[in-house]
Amino acid sequence: MNIYKLPGLPSDDEEVAILVQNDRVRIERIISTGQQSNWYDQEETEYVILLEGRAQLSFGENQTITLEKGDTLLIPPHQKHRVAYTSTDPPCIWLCVFY
Repeated sequence: MNIYKLPGLPSDDEEVAILVQNDRVRIERIISTGQQSNWYDQEETEYVILLEGRAQLSFGENQTITLEKGDTLLIPPHQKHRVAYTSTDPPCIWLCVFY
């Protein structure tokens, strides 16, 4: 698999591919093209690398973090957050490690 090889775009849905998974870790590649999310309250720690595109994550009502290509972010368990914005051109390519 080439991490940058994209499926047919644009898409109405995010494209999620589980690259590696065992009982302690899961690594996903996610492709977003303008999607937003509901609030997450995850049991796991999530380490995010934005490989391509631009995105904004909201943490509560008053905190928004903008991610650019190459930025990383560590989201601890139960840190409520949501994806508020994802670019379409270029699409966002996320590498997310859950543990």
